[in-house]
Amino acid sequence: MSKHTFFRRRQQASRHGFSDSSYIRRVVFRFCRNLLLLPVLALLACDHPPTPPSSLFSAEAQAALPRDAPAFSVLTVAFCSDPASWFISGNGEFAGFEYDLLDKFAQEVRLTLRPTAVKNGTELRTSLKKSRASLSTGLYRSGPDSDDGIVWTDSFYTTEPVIVYNTDIRRPKGWEQITGDAVAYLENSGMESLIAELSEAHPGIRWKPVAAPSTDALLSQVDDGTYPYALVTSHKAVLARNIYLNFATAFSTGARIELAWALPANKHYLLDALNSFIAHAKESGLIDRLAERYFHPSGKMQRIDAGVFQERIRNDLPQLRPLFHRAQETTGVEWRLLAAVAYQESQWDPLATSETGVRGFMQITGDTARFLGVKNRLDPNESIQAAAGYLRDLKGRLPDNIAEPDRTWMALASYNIGLGHLEDARRLAREQGLNPLLWKDIKQTLPLLAQPEYYSRARYGYARGGMPVAFVDRVRAYYDILLWHEPTHDLLRLHAADGGNVRALRGDTMAALSTKPRLKQEERLI
Repeated sequence: MSKHTFFRRRQQASRHGFSDSSYIRRVVFRFCRNLLLLPVLALLACDHPPTPPSSLFSAEAQAALPRDAPAFSVLTVAFCSDPASWFISGNGEFAGFEYDLLDKFAQEVRLTLRPTAVKNGTELRTSLKKSRASLSTGLYRSGPDSDDGIVWTDSFYTTEPVIVYNTDIRRPKGWEQITGDAVAYLENSGMESLIAELSEAHPGIRWKPVAAPSTDALLSQVDDGTYPYALVTSHKAVLARNIYLNFATAFSTGARIELAWALPANKHYLLDALNSFIAHAKESGLIDRLAERYFHPSGKMQRIDAGVFQERIRNDLPQLRPLFHRAQETTGVEWRLLAAVAYQESQWDPLATSETGVRGFMQITGDTARFLGVKNRLDPNESIQAAAGYLRDLKGRLPDNIAEPDRTWMALASYNIGLGHLEDARRLAREQGLNPLLWKDIKQTLPLLAQPEYYSRARYGYARGGMPVAFVDRVRAYYDILLWHEPTHDLLRLHAADGGNVRALRGDTMAALSTKPRLKQEERLI
């Protein structure tokens, strides 16, 4: 405080009845109080600010991390691009089951995630041993690891190893029918102890380690006939079944494989924090929600339908692509999502007419067309633009606390059945102790609106609630395939979460990895 300011405030204090001695005591008190606050302010300015009391896990995990190690303000993670665990999504950002899980961990403990892409499982392990990464994803912990230089977190997901085969040969029903044949598997993926057990139980099998970058790449080699059989995990086989049409699952091995993260042995403090996070993620349902998001919906489409769809992508989509691109540019709705909706509605037939009178490329009703200002429902461009704007508006009318990707799935359900019936399903979910903010729970209550004991109490009455569930599942399955075959639009315009600001992402961000992004991820949505 300057001398001038001191005397000016002293005069003001006198006018309010304070004596000189009283005012001086107040000044001294404030000075001492501020002096005592300096250490607190210094702590607030450091790299590790105090943990908010709202997150008990943050406190536990932060306590396990070294506060005096600046290198751990960044968590370097080695990964192989894979549609089940980690890849670049349609909006040019990372996505995947393991990415989402680790990103949540990094947010909790206030670390910056630094991904580094490698080619295969061998390089994943090498990156740990040579301290190029502090953690590796995409490896299986199927048993005790013989490598003393690597330690494992607790398991966060259990999957089943299965034998897949090329469908040009007869489906084997058991081990005896593939005796003497070669069965491929991912080299250094963590399956080695399982392979040893299976070799002992079935000595006639010839196991072939393959240095492929991912299970997805291995499945493509089964699909093209390079290998007649392969050992893969069931959840990855399901993800690829509508992409590679010449392979199928033969039989289960009866074993279980644990998904876990690998770390250098000297990162014991990071191991403790990760295990604390995994336990919390299981208890809170986070892992179940991510598993439903990434692994479960893709099996809904029949194989023959997927084959027809891929043929239509090759033959019909080139003429339609500019229309979807324009709709994305004007509304912010991702063009491949629009294309998936259009295919589900009309199989990309601009003259399609249903038995209920809905017409055109996006199957818009007459009332909806008048509401949206559509003059010609049979004009594909006008129909796509209107449907994109309608889907964007439906999403905007949902409660703000519904997060992605559930927000988009619920908007799609509303597109199919109406926002009122969706709200009835959300109220019913709340009554049944389910979460009205999660699509996986709304999927359970929507079909109940066709039953008298439920629709009689619903505000908007009877609804064929199973229809929007099937609609969303099929749109998601078509969307998965489009993400495989079609690149992002060159200038991707996405609506930001604050409700309308538009940000642009260049398509060349996809070149960050040599592997093409594949299959679904909800983060690349509207």
